[in-house]
Amino acid sequence: MDLATLIGILAGFILIGQAIISAPGASFFFNPSALLIVCGGVVSATLVNFPLKDVKGSIKVAKNAFLHKAMPVNGLIEKLVELSRKARVEGLLSLEKDISAMDDEFIKKGLELMVDGTETDVLREVLATELTCLEDRHSTGQDIFRAMGAYAPAFGMAGTLIGLIQMLQQLQDPTQIGSGMAVALVTTFYGVLLANLVFLPIAGKLKTRSNQEVILKELAIEGICSIQAGDNPRLLRDKLVTFLAPSMRKGVQETSEAA
Repeated sequence: MDLATLIGILAGFILIGQAIISAPGASFFFNPSALLIVCGGVVSATLVNFPLKDVKGSIKVAKNAFLHKAMPVNGLIEKLVELSRKARVEGLLSLEKDISAMDDEFIKKGLELMVDGTETDVLREVLATELTCLEDRHSTGQDIFRAMGAYAPAFGMAGTLIGLIQMLQQLQDPTQIGSGMAVALVTTFYGVLLANLVFLPIAGKLKTRSNQEVILKELAIEGICSIQAGDNPRLLRDKLVTFLAPSMRKGVQETSEAA
């Protein structure tokens, strides 16, 4: 569970809600018709813009913003170094049992290709192609939420225009103008709130998650190719550490020294 995402969204709604109820006229902010215009418009426009299967898939993708379990990079590096040591001593075929115990299908596939004797260039090309396809799938989910973030304020403005038109029909009663204007502006409020507190932040978090996963998989590709080439385990660790930010390298070095 990614607490940062959950806390951020909940805190935003709670703080904004507290600001609303602490002042007179809080009831104007609760308008089912305005919410229907914004949510219905966003869903409809999204279905027009994207295939139905991609929209359904975006629900699953959105879970990554809340339930993503990141692979520990230190553990991955140490696992690859361990496999390198074993391969140098016992040969690549000795890794079959270790491969079957791997959880990550991408890394598992790469190791299987390595053990099967696939040439390094072909192995790297196969994994790079799969990684590109993974990025494309992730990009589609991000695009959907970015599009929803763009649609929400637009339909909020559309709802405001509808409210203003309805208000202008009652100009003969000046006492209704203020309340009518307030209700008309609520749809814009809903659109801006959903766009900037839900849709666009989720798109940004998914992009961050995707970038992290791509780096890990690129690290795995380099590690697998190095194991196949018979590189020294110390050299392999030094190669893989270059993928990490300087602040993260210290932890890997400490793990290495402890081992």
